[in-house]
Order: sequence, then structure tokens, then C-alpha cells
Amino acid sequence: MRRLFDHPTDHVTVREAYDVERPRPDNRPWLGICMVSSIDGSTVVDSNSRGLSSKADQEVLLTLRDLADVLIVGAATVRIEGYGPPRKRGQRVGVVSRKGDVDATSALFTSGAGFLILPDDAPPTSVDSVRAGLGDVDLAAALSQLDADFVQAEGGALLNGALAAADLIDELNLTLSPMLASGNGPRVTSGPTQLARRMRLSHVLEDDDFLFTRYVRAT
Repeated sequence: MRRLFDHPTDHVTVREAYDVERPRPDNRPWLGICMVSSIDGSTVVDSNSRGLSSKADQEVLLTLRDLADVLIVGAATVRIEGYGPPRKRGQRVGVVSRKGDVDATSALFTSGAGFLILPDDAPPTSVDSVRAGLGDVDLAAALSQLDADFVQAEGGALLNGALAAADLIDELNLTLSPMLASGNGPRVTSGPTQLARRMRLSHVLEDDDFLFTRYVRAT
């Protein structure tokens, strides 16, 4: 993998590029998003992200997961991508849902790794839960309850959009796949709130025509 920016070099490992300081904001963990998109903006091919990915992209995702304390992901993405227990021992996966309508018998939950992130007024559930907000999850309040320094969010677009609207995104790790996807696939973020929030480019890597960008909160 080559680093194009900053400090260009012909070889850098994924661990070297992504194992960086992530200072914890006041009252909540550092929140990063990891996504892949086509060069024309879609985050799916045939309804999931696997058709856009590569071996290097998977290494980036797995490295970031290894660095994170907790993963959070939307309930629909858990179903579509087939989430199971994480490979990092002791790591937990928070599934964000309005109603908690998930398969509590799946390996993610029976392993003890999975938990729900719900509004306070969501129906009762036997699954371990963090609750905040009415009607919709109050993501800032939910994050403040997590025992973590670095939380990684992995989509989908509505969760990412809600995190952006709440001004909770400290880091966006976006892989640009050299694919044209067309269609009407989702973007990296989606939601009713239109934003214009500037981020700062931290690095750009390249491997096999894939670009690996890292943006951080502008100060």
C-alpha cells in the first residue's frame, strides 16, 4: 500500500496508517465511521457492500475493528451484512434500533457480544440494552453510556446521517472503490437533515486503484 498524502511513501502498513492518536472528547468516546463507496457514490452493489470491497479494504476494516473498543451498527445493516460475534475478544457490538426488532437467537446476541441501543420508550426486550431518547435514539446520550474510548460506526446510511446531524463524527475512513455502480444505492450518509460540515483530510493511501481516505473533525 502506498501513502500519497501526507508524507508520501511507497510502502506503509495498514496498522501504521490507522493506529493513530484518537483523543477522547468530553463526555463521550471518539466516534469513527468506516465505509466503502463506488466512485459514483453508491455504498452497495446487489444490496450489500461486498461487491465494492477488496482485500486491502477488508484489512482496513478489520484493523479499525481491532483498534476500536465498541462497534455500533444499524439493525438493517446487521441483517443484510450478516453480523456475527467480533473476532476481538471482549469487544461488543451495539445494534441501533427504534423498536428492538432483531433476532435475539442469532450468534451475535447469544454470544453476549451484541447489545441493543434503543429509545427509552422502545418495547421491553430480553437483550442487554442501552436506552436514550424518546421515539428516536439520542445518540449522544447513548454514546456517553458506553465504556469505550474509540467507537466505530459501520452504517448504514441512516445511522451515519443521524450521527452527522448530532455532530458526533470525529473521523471518517472512506474507501473509494474503482467501480461504477449506478442504480439508486444509498450514500455514506442519508437523512432529513441537510448538513455542510467541513472535515480535514488526514491521509490518502492507494492500493490496486482503490483510494483509502481518512478525514477528521476540522478544528
